[in-house]
Amino acid sequence: MHPIFLWHDNIKQIFIQPDAIYVKNSFVPNGDLDPSRRYQRKPHGQDKLEGVDVEEVCADRPADEYFRLETDGDCREVYRCDSAGEDGTWRLAPIRCAGGLAFDVLRQLCDWKSNVKSCDVLEKPRKAKPILKTDEPICPSGKLSCGDGECLDKELFCNGKPDCKDESDENACSVDEDPNRAPECDPTQCALPDCFCSADGTRIPGGIEPQQVPQMITITFNGAVNVDNIDLYEDIFNGQRQNPNGCSIKGTFFVSHKYTNYSAVQDLHRRGHEISVFSLTHKDDPNYWTGGSYDDWLAEMAGSRLIVERFANITDGSIIGMRAPYLRVGGNKQFEMMADQFFVYDASITASLGRVPIWPYTLYFRMPHKCNGNAHNCPSRSHPVWEMVMNELDRRDDPTFDESLPGCHMVDSCSNVASGDQFARLLRHNFNRHYNSNRAPLGLHFHASWLKSKKEYRDELIKFIEEMLGRNDVFFVTNLQVIQWMQNPTELNSLRDFQEWKEKCDVKGQPYCSLPNACPLTTRELPGETLRLFTCMECPNNYPWILDPTGDGFSV
Repeated sequence: MHPIFLWHDNIKQIFIQPDAIYVKNSFVPNGDLDPSRRYQRKPHGQDKLEGVDVEEVCADRPADEYFRLETDGDCREVYRCDSAGEDGTWRLAPIRCAGGLAFDVLRQLCDWKSNVKSCDVLEKPRKAKPILKTDEPICPSGKLSCGDGECLDKELFCNGKPDCKDESDENACSVDEDPNRAPECDPTQCALPDCFCSADGTRIPGGIEPQQVPQMITITFNGAVNVDNIDLYEDIFNGQRQNPNGCSIKGTFFVSHKYTNYSAVQDLHRRGHEISVFSLTHKDDPNYWTGGSYDDWLAEMAGSRLIVERFANITDGSIIGMRAPYLRVGGNKQFEMMADQFFVYDASITASLGRVPIWPYTLYFRMPHKCNGNAHNCPSRSHPVWEMVMNELDRRDDPTFDESLPGCHMVDSCSNVASGDQFARLLRHNFNRHYNSNRAPLGLHFHASWLKSKKEYRDELIKFIEEMLGRNDVFFVTNLQVIQWMQNPTELNSLRDFQEWKEKCDVKGQPYCSLPNACPLTTRELPGETLRLFTCMECPNNYPWILDPTGDGFSV
């Protein structure tokens, strides 16, 4: 029986913890692993440890790093250093991947054996680190020490280009390590409407009491808009469901290019929904995004925006948000590009499940939570960009009883949700978590295919929306509308006249065109493929792609 992968847009990862292997909620081979079940360590023969100098093996090795002692065998066994031995001495704690899987020491996770290319590698390559913390300064003021003692200007560290001979200046560049990192939040220097931060990210903008804060809910969709999902969007956003201010509920669509019907995108925009970009190529190599250059992000996101503006005829400059494919944040390069290209917000960074959810924030100051998610490549520098942080959802069936489970950022990555009833409980429990604490916006992020996979999912979402609209303090809004409220925090009793939410309040009328052009197109960038581009605009010469986003043609 072949394994069935659920919701392929999530990175396939099974993470390991010291006492167990558990499935991070994004990847579940059907019938093979249960995400709520823990896979305990299996005892190993002690013969493999004979003759191993544990102190030498563990010297200067991080306690959370997994490594092999040999490359023979089935590639499932790894070890980590544990200082819980007698008298605090080091010992080796063995771990074993579940059957059918192998351990990738480069990525530090279990995956299908066919995906693991490092079975002949014993450990992660060791990288030289700069000497940043010393009792006495070892370099003149304004300079820092490379790993080999060479002193270089502080500005050269973590600039994306190795300057130290040992390249150590680019090996300590996380949010907490970068010598040129953004400062911690300073409320005296960070004032609305342009800047918002708080020490732990949970503070309500404007100091409004929680009972006077509207509970905003953002419904977002990732991927192409086309005949496969237009009916779903029509069903959810039918124009009849209205927020307490009399305006129809709105959603945010992160649009990827291939297979998108731009006449449908044009109509979503006409009706007041927010259109944002999800990349041009949606390449399935996660490292392409994590390690993307400034020019890669420019071509993918600004190029995607150019295509949407041209072929969905969106001319009002309203495409100001983006989300990274696979939520693979591109570090400072991504955000430098965003600032230069006047993108207002990113919606790719996830915040781990916590007692109190986090409000969106600007990146002038350091992000107020740990860098969570894929590859941990969060921006460390200061950027004039908003982060529409994705608070993880609590996916426990019975939060008062069930043991702790990792949260999930996309609704469809909550892999234990398998029925409409479970989905309904997930929605209401997470609504209450936000509503009864600081009323940070509740993000419900979907791929349309998941909602369409079972009619009961669609029905339960609509039932939840209508139940929430029965209150007078819950609003279904776009990401941009969340930022607009945060820039001008307004109490509930004044929201009916909140002008920023009145634009395209309740749109009537017909689509721009009832019969779009179905342009059959090719491009030299995708040889052998003929793709249809549906648009109310004139057909281009070629299928728009990364080197030719207008479709006018390009010269080699």
